Amino acid sequence: MTTVLVVDDDPQVVRVLRITLTAHGYRVLTAPDGASAIASVEEHPDVILLDLGLPDLGGVAVIAALRDRVTTPIVVLSARTDARAKIAALDAGADDYVTKPFGMDELLARLRAAVRRTGPRFDGEPPVMAASFTVDLTAKRIRRDGEDVHLTRTEWALLEVLVRAGGAPVSVRDLLDRVWGAGYYSQTHYLRVYLAQLRRKLEPEPSHPRHLITEPGLGYRFQR
Repeated sequence: MTTVLVVDDDPQVVRVLRITLTAHGYRVLTAPDGASAIASVEEHPDVILLDLGLPDLGGVAVIAALRDRVTTPIVVLSARTDARAKIAALDAGADDYVTKPFGMDELLARLRAAVRRTGPRFDGEPPVMAASFTVDLTAKRIRRDGEDVHLTRTEWALLEVLVRAGGAPVSVRDLLDRVWGAGYYSQTHYLRVYLAQLRRKLEPEPSHPRHLITEPGLGYRFQR
Protein backbone atom coordinates (compact mmCIF):
# COMPACT_ATOMS: atom_id res chain seq x y z
CA MET A 1 0.00 0.00 0.00
CA THR A 2 1.38 3.42 -0.99
CA THR A 3 1.60 5.87 1.91
CA VAL A 4 0.87 9.56 1.28
CA LEU A 5 1.82 12.26 3.77
CA VAL A 6 -0.61 15.20 3.40
CA VAL A 7 0.82 18.45 4.79
CA ASP A 8 -1.86 21.15 4.98
CA ASP A 9 -3.30 23.33 7.75
CA ASP A 10 -6.80 23.47 6.22
CA PRO A 11 -8.90 20.75 7.94
CA GLN A 12 -11.41 20.70 5.08
CA VAL A 13 -8.72 20.08 2.46
CA VAL A 14 -7.15 17.39 4.63
CA ARG A 15 -10.53 15.72 5.13
CA VAL A 16 -11.29 15.64 1.41
CA LEU A 17 -7.84 14.33 0.55
CA ARG A 18 -7.97 11.68 3.27
CA ILE A 19 -11.36 10.38 2.10
CA THR A 20 -10.43 10.40 -1.60
CA LEU A 21 -6.96 8.93 -1.23
CA THR A 22 -8.16 6.21 1.14
CA ALA A 23 -10.91 5.31 -1.31
CA HIS A 24 -8.24 4.87 -3.99
CA GLY A 25 -6.19 2.51 -1.88
CA TYR A 26 -3.66 4.86 -0.30
CA ARG A 27 -2.62 4.93 3.35
CA VAL A 28 -2.82 8.56 4.50
CA LEU A 29 -0.70 10.36 7.09
CA THR A 30 -1.34 14.03 7.89
CA ALA A 31 0.63 16.95 9.28
CA PRO A 32 -0.79 20.44 9.95
CA ASP A 33 2.48 22.36 9.76
CA GLY A 34 6.09 22.24 8.61
CA ALA A 35 7.58 20.97 11.86
CA SER A 36 5.13 18.08 11.97
CA ALA A 37 5.84 17.28 8.33
CA ILE A 38 9.57 17.06 8.97
CA ALA A 39 8.98 14.78 11.96
CA SER A 40 6.52 12.62 10.01
CA VAL A 41 9.09 11.46 7.45
CA GLU A 42 10.25 9.03 10.16
CA GLU A 43 7.14 7.06 9.21
CA HIS A 44 8.58 6.61 5.69
CA PRO A 45 5.83 7.92 3.40
CA ASP A 46 6.14 7.02 -0.28
CA VAL A 47 5.10 10.50 -1.47
CA ILE A 48 4.44 13.86 0.18
CA LEU A 49 1.63 16.30 -0.71
CA LEU A 50 2.78 19.68 0.62
CA ASP A 51 0.88 22.95 0.83
CA LEU A 52 3.20 25.97 0.67
CA GLY A 53 1.07 28.17 2.94
CA LEU A 54 1.88 26.62 6.32
CA PRO A 55 1.47 28.46 9.63
CA ASP A 56 4.95 27.93 11.05
CA LEU A 57 7.50 27.59 8.23
CA GLY A 58 7.66 28.75 4.63
CA GLY A 59 6.93 25.99 2.15
CA VAL A 60 10.29 26.32 0.41
CA ALA A 61 12.07 26.02 3.77
CA VAL A 62 10.10 22.86 4.51
CA ILE A 63 11.05 21.37 1.14
CA ALA A 64 14.72 22.13 1.80
CA ALA A 65 14.53 20.58 5.27
CA LEU A 66 12.85 17.47 3.89
CA ARG A 67 15.48 17.17 1.19
CA ASP A 68 18.19 17.17 3.85
CA ARG A 69 16.56 14.03 5.26
CA VAL A 70 14.83 12.05 2.50
CA THR A 71 14.51 11.67 -1.26
CA THR A 72 10.75 10.99 -1.04
CA PRO A 73 8.84 12.58 -3.96
CA ILE A 74 7.26 15.92 -3.00
CA VAL A 75 4.20 17.20 -4.85
CA VAL A 76 3.41 20.82 -3.97
CA LEU A 77 -0.21 21.94 -3.63
CA SER A 78 -0.51 25.71 -3.75
CA ALA A 79 -2.82 28.56 -4.70
CA ARG A 80 0.23 30.54 -5.84
CA THR A 81 0.22 30.64 -9.63
CA ASP A 82 3.19 32.90 -10.42
CA ALA A 83 6.18 31.30 -12.09
CA ARG A 84 8.60 32.49 -9.42
CA ALA A 85 6.83 30.49 -6.70
CA LYS A 86 6.86 27.36 -8.87
CA ILE A 87 10.53 27.71 -9.76
CA ALA A 88 11.50 28.36 -6.13
CA ALA A 89 9.69 25.20 -5.02
CA LEU A 90 11.20 23.09 -7.80
CA ASP A 91 14.67 24.50 -7.16
CA ALA A 92 14.34 23.65 -3.47
CA GLY A 93 13.69 20.01 -4.36
CA ALA A 94 9.98 19.57 -5.11
CA ASP A 95 9.16 17.05 -7.82
CA ASP A 96 5.90 18.55 -9.05
CA TYR A 97 3.65 21.57 -8.54
CA VAL A 98 -0.16 21.44 -8.60
CA THR A 99 -2.10 24.70 -8.49
CA LYS A 100 -5.25 24.98 -6.37
CA PRO A 101 -8.06 24.47 -7.17
CA PHE A 102 -7.21 21.16 -8.82
CA GLY A 103 -9.16 18.24 -10.21
CA MET A 104 -8.86 15.08 -8.15
CA ASP A 105 -8.24 12.93 -11.24
CA GLU A 106 -5.29 15.15 -12.14
CA LEU A 107 -3.91 14.99 -8.60
CA LEU A 108 -4.18 11.20 -8.53
CA ALA A 109 -2.38 11.01 -11.88
CA ARG A 110 0.42 13.21 -10.59
CA LEU A 111 0.73 11.11 -7.45
CA ARG A 112 1.05 7.97 -9.55
CA ALA A 113 3.67 9.64 -11.72
CA ALA A 114 5.65 10.83 -8.69
CA VAL A 115 5.70 7.34 -7.20
CA ARG A 116 6.50 5.78 -10.57
CA ARG A 117 9.56 8.01 -10.92
CA THR A 118 11.23 6.07 -8.14
CA GLY A 119 11.66 3.56 -10.94
CA PRO A 120 12.59 -0.13 -11.02
CA ARG A 121 16.12 -1.29 -10.34
CA PHE A 122 18.11 -2.88 -13.17
CA ASP A 123 20.47 -5.32 -11.48
CA GLY A 124 23.90 -6.18 -12.75
CA GLU A 125 24.59 -3.17 -14.95
CA PRO A 126 28.13 -1.81 -15.02
CA PRO A 127 28.62 1.82 -13.97
CA VAL A 128 28.59 4.42 -16.73
CA MET A 129 31.88 6.32 -16.63
CA ALA A 130 31.69 9.93 -17.77
CA ALA A 131 34.69 12.23 -17.81
CA SER A 132 33.50 14.16 -14.73
CA PHE A 133 31.41 11.63 -12.79
CA THR A 134 30.24 8.01 -12.59
CA VAL A 135 26.63 6.85 -12.84
CA ASP A 136 25.75 3.58 -11.08
CA LEU A 137 22.37 2.66 -12.55
CA THR A 138 21.94 -0.35 -10.28
CA ALA A 139 22.60 1.45 -6.99
CA LYS A 140 21.11 4.75 -8.23
CA ARG A 141 24.30 6.47 -7.17
CA ILE A 142 26.40 9.28 -8.60
CA ARG A 143 30.07 9.75 -7.71
CA ARG A 144 32.00 12.90 -8.53
CA ASP A 145 35.52 13.75 -7.32
CA GLY A 146 35.40 10.78 -4.96
CA GLU A 147 32.14 11.84 -3.27
CA ASP A 148 28.48 10.93 -3.62
CA VAL A 149 26.27 13.51 -5.35
CA HIS A 150 22.75 13.79 -3.94
CA LEU A 151 20.01 13.93 -6.58
CA THR A 152 16.28 14.26 -6.04
CA ARG A 153 14.12 11.48 -7.43
CA THR A 154 13.11 13.63 -10.39
CA GLU A 155 16.70 14.65 -11.12
CA TRP A 156 17.69 10.99 -11.07
CA ALA A 157 14.77 9.96 -13.30
CA LEU A 158 15.73 12.59 -15.86
CA LEU A 159 19.42 11.68 -15.79
CA GLU A 160 18.63 7.97 -16.06
CA VAL A 161 16.53 8.44 -19.20
CA LEU A 162 19.33 10.43 -20.83
CA VAL A 163 22.05 7.97 -19.80
CA ARG A 164 20.06 4.96 -20.99
CA ALA A 165 19.61 6.62 -24.40
CA GLY A 166 23.31 5.91 -24.97
CA GLY A 167 24.20 9.28 -26.42
CA ALA A 168 21.17 9.59 -28.70
CA PRO A 169 19.04 12.75 -28.35
CA VAL A 170 15.81 12.38 -26.38
CA SER A 171 13.00 14.69 -27.42
CA VAL A 172 11.42 17.16 -25.02
CA ARG A 173 8.06 15.40 -25.40
CA ASP A 174 9.59 11.99 -24.67
CA LEU A 175 11.42 13.29 -21.58
CA LEU A 176 8.28 14.92 -20.20
CA ASP A 177 6.27 11.77 -20.83
CA ARG A 178 8.81 9.37 -19.29
CA VAL A 179 9.80 11.49 -16.30
CA TRP A 180 6.57 13.33 -15.44
CA GLY A 181 3.91 11.31 -17.25
CA ALA A 182 1.28 11.83 -19.92
CA GLY A 183 -0.34 15.24 -19.92
CA TYR A 184 2.82 17.20 -19.09
CA TYR A 185 3.79 18.05 -22.66
CA SER A 186 3.29 21.77 -22.16
CA GLN A 187 5.39 21.92 -18.97
CA THR A 188 8.67 22.54 -20.76
CA HIS A 189 9.86 24.81 -17.94
CA TYR A 190 10.17 21.68 -15.78
CA LEU A 191 12.94 20.46 -18.07
CA ARG A 192 14.75 23.79 -18.00
CA VAL A 193 14.67 23.89 -14.20
CA TYR A 194 15.82 20.31 -13.68
CA LEU A 195 18.48 20.36 -16.40
CA ALA A 196 19.90 23.50 -14.78
CA GLN A 197 19.94 21.75 -11.39
CA LEU A 198 21.66 18.67 -12.82
CA ARG A 199 24.25 20.78 -14.57
CA ARG A 200 25.04 22.68 -11.36
CA LYS A 201 25.59 19.38 -9.57
CA LEU A 202 27.44 17.45 -12.27
CA GLU A 203 29.07 19.71 -14.84
CA PRO A 204 32.56 21.18 -14.29
CA GLU A 205 31.27 24.36 -15.96
CA PRO A 206 27.46 24.43 -15.78
CA SER A 207 27.23 27.34 -18.22
CA HIS A 208 29.22 25.31 -20.79
CA PRO A 209 27.94 21.74 -20.32
CA ARG A 210 29.94 18.85 -21.71
CA HIS A 211 27.72 15.97 -20.50
CA LEU A 212 24.11 17.18 -20.53
CA ILE A 213 23.84 18.65 -23.99
CA THR A 214 21.01 20.66 -25.53
CA GLU A 215 20.40 19.67 -29.15
CA PRO A 216 18.31 22.49 -30.72
CA GLY A 217 15.24 21.11 -32.42
CA LEU A 218 15.96 17.58 -31.16
CA GLY A 219 15.95 17.65 -27.36
CA TYR A 220 18.72 16.68 -24.95
CA ARG A 221 21.40 14.02 -24.87
CA PHE A 222 24.00 12.58 -22.51
CA GLN A 223 27.64 12.70 -23.54
CA ARG A 224 30.38 10.92 -21.63
